[in-house]
Amino acid sequence: MYKLTTNTLIWLQTLLNERYGHLFHLYYLNSSTLVLCLPNSEQSIIFDNLQSIFYCSQSDFACQQWRPSAENFTAPIDDLIPAPSATKLMNPLIEFNEKGATIHYDILGLTYWMLNRLEEIESHDLDNHQRFPATKSHAFRHGYLERPVIDEWLIIFAQVIQRVWPQLVLKQHTFSIKVSNDVDRPSYAFTSWLSIGRIMVNELIKDYKIRTLVTTPYLKLTTRKQLHSIDPYNTFDWLMDVSEANNLQSAFYFICGRTDARRDANYEPEYTVIRQLMRRIHNRGHEIGLHPSYGTYQHPVLIKSEAERLKKICTEENIAQSFWGGRMHYLRWRHPTTLQAWNDAGMDYDSTLGYADSPGFRCGTCFEYPAFNPITQQQLAIRIRPLIVMEGTMY
Repeated sequence: MYKLTTNTLIWLQTLLNERYGHLFHLYYLNSSTLVLCLPNSEQSIIFDNLQSIFYCSQSDFACQQWRPSAENFTAPIDDLIPAPSATKLMNPLIEFNEKGATIHYDILGLTYWMLNRLEEIESHDLDNHQRFPATKSHAFRHGYLERPVIDEWLIIFAQVIQRVWPQLVLKQHTFSIKVSNDVDRPSYAFTSWLSIGRIMVNELIKDYKIRTLVTTPYLKLTTRKQLHSIDPYNTFDWLMDVSEANNLQSAFYFICGRTDARRDANYEPEYTVIRQLMRRIHNRGHEIGLHPSYGTYQHPVLIKSEAERLKKICTEENIAQSFWGGRMHYLRWRHPTTLQAWNDAGMDYDSTLGYADSPGFRCGTCFEYPAFNPITQQQLAIRIRPLIVMEGTMY
């Protein structure tokens, strides 16, 4: 069991401050009751039904549904909100009185459990890449994976806050899109001659592409300083064009190590053509990031080494960024080892936490948030930027 500590409460206060724009104070009244208050106010919000399941690494408990409109709340998405719970929901779920409000559901416990991925810790229900699959998650099993359930509950909680403290103006958020691209195969030029031969034969048999007999060897022989426009793997300008046309900044995550001969990149980041690609991306106002190699996810030293390698190359190419982030190759992630490794490597954010087998809200939110290590009970410097969907999953 990963019990709430003072550090956990501080992390929750930080999270609520980011979400609502006010620094609330949290403290225990007793072992089953948590109190939220505002400085210089006699009012408070009490959570009187804390659930121990939200501090355990498990998924085998029920999920109920709560109807906001039945208690005069406005539903963010649908008028039934999933409510993971080991006990039956009380009716009413939220009550107001002269001292504030009492919430008979552990919203903050659910937030702690989902955002810190407690159900994944020490899990052995892994796929062939040693990943925790969507199909094993509580959210998938109970049909709410494609809903940002934490955001929904925090919107309900915001309505409670505003009824208790009507004078408070809560922070307003604006919608944004973060587009990121893993640079696994940037060019035909880095493909072995044997693989090129297979590609040529395959395209001739399937699509009768005679041109392949000329263009593929040509790309292999002549790509030295920059990518060719006829290279079918060279979609970088197109990706940046589409991003800029929609007022978006794209991130491009480069592999900087080799821990698996078959699954890792077939290029070295020091190659002249890769350096030129990085400069071009940077000069157009887009982001360079890290895509740690396949075998690094449980090896903090390797993640740090690959991060330092990327930053060294960028320094040599006069690429300066105010923050650094990226995503694990194949979305390989062991919690919280991989998260702690990213933090210790001096990275600013990670965007791995989505599922390879299904789109949806692995963390229950579409908001970026401060990371927390539930084992050490320490808030980390790195931030988690949830991955909601990737094209490979849809294919």
